[in-house]
Amino acid sequence: MDTARKTSNGPKKSFPLTHQSTLKALAAVVRNPLDALPPEIFTEPLVFTKMAGEMKVYLADPALIHEALVKNADCLWKGDQVQRTLGPALGQGLLTGDGAHWKWQRQSVAGAFRHEKLFELQPAMIAAAERTRDRWLRESRSTLDIGHEMMRTTFDIIVETMMSGGNGIDVDRVEAGISDFLGPTGWSFALGLLHAPEWMPYPGRRKADEAVTFLRTSLLGVIEKRRSTPDERHDLVNMLLSASDPETERKMTDDEVVDNLMTFITAGHETTALGLSWTFDLLARHPDIESKVLTEIDTVTGGRSVTAEDVSKLIYTRQVFSESMRLYPPAPIITRTALHDFKLGEYLVPAGTVIIVPIYAVHHHASIWSDPEAFVPDRFNAEAAKARHRYAYMPFGAGPRVCIGNAFAMMEAVAILAVILQKVRLATIEPQAPKPIMKVTLRPNKALRLKQVLR
Repeated sequence: MDTARKTSNGPKKSFPLTHQSTLKALAAVVRNPLDALPPEIFTEPLVFTKMAGEMKVYLADPALIHEALVKNADCLWKGDQVQRTLGPALGQGLLTGDGAHWKWQRQSVAGAFRHEKLFELQPAMIAAAERTRDRWLRESRSTLDIGHEMMRTTFDIIVETMMSGGNGIDVDRVEAGISDFLGPTGWSFALGLLHAPEWMPYPGRRKADEAVTFLRTSLLGVIEKRRSTPDERHDLVNMLLSASDPETERKMTDDEVVDNLMTFITAGHETTALGLSWTFDLLARHPDIESKVLTEIDTVTGGRSVTAEDVSKLIYTRQVFSESMRLYPPAPIITRTALHDFKLGEYLVPAGTVIIVPIYAVHHHASIWSDPEAFVPDRFNAEAAKARHRYAYMPFGAGPRVCIGNAFAMMEAVAILAVILQKVRLATIEPQAPKPIMKVTLRPNKALRLKQVLR
């Protein structure tokens, strides 16, 4: 067992090393990194592999995930792959930074995500959803690209709630830019596995670089304008501009502020938009569940417009979104690299080992979920959720680096579902659901088009 040394007590069960064909694995990574997951990780608690001379440990056992990401969090760092793939766009922001630099940045924005602050933002979320719904009704389009529509809606919310309007940022170009940046990330992953030089060209790289330049330049313009004409708005931009490291008292540079705005724009609107897109498709394919959601919305609102007070009462609607994110977790894989040796279960994992938590596999694991491919929102009622291990379900990550915006995303998603479904239903066009592919986030392999039906 050359991937991990047994501890003195010996393992309870032997997990033989799985050697992956480098060529086949690289082809899978370029095409869809989910296809490169070892099949055993959907049934076993952990799998050791070796590919291109690099050791990897895949974890699907919730107890081992907790042990790695929480108890041994200080032994792990994001790793070169994350920096190589996301660093050009996100710099050293919350998603990509490590150590003390990450810690003080997280502390500086924590106030923006307190419950009372989020409740204040709910009217803006509802208003954005109403603008989307009313535009659909006004334009009377028979079919909708629901992915594009949700991207537009959640970006509208991010700009209004976090940037107080965004100073005229071009929404359509931002959405296209994020897609252009994420599109070729499979190539970046694959070349990183081969330790190829970072300057090496690959299909889509030029377009991705141009997108990053546009996105960061647009946000830099927002920062420069805010610095030149400061105001008292209590939004994320001003929070970042006023933040200071508690040890050194230094403030963020313009580039560091842009790093974090880029993080919130990409991670904060795209992941929720994808979760909503998959949810609308699932509801369209499960009319019995959709009927329960519609009944709950009508009962809670009594036929009037959705209000901020209604969102927390939509319990079943929240369960539906939670189950959608189980089937289609927006961020399907977490990776870390061991800084030094550490004990994991019955094994001593050597420094340099790549730890992979394939959230997609955990959420579809045969030993964790009964009938894992079925869409069953009741898995997330209070009793079922309480009985389940905390790390069996991780749509927002896990450990100290769990997504800081998870409560924001849940409130936003439930509000959007309630507002739209109060007047509009969506029906399927394609007989088969699209295949999920990983482009850092979990996207459908083709545009997810649904038919608009008035209630």
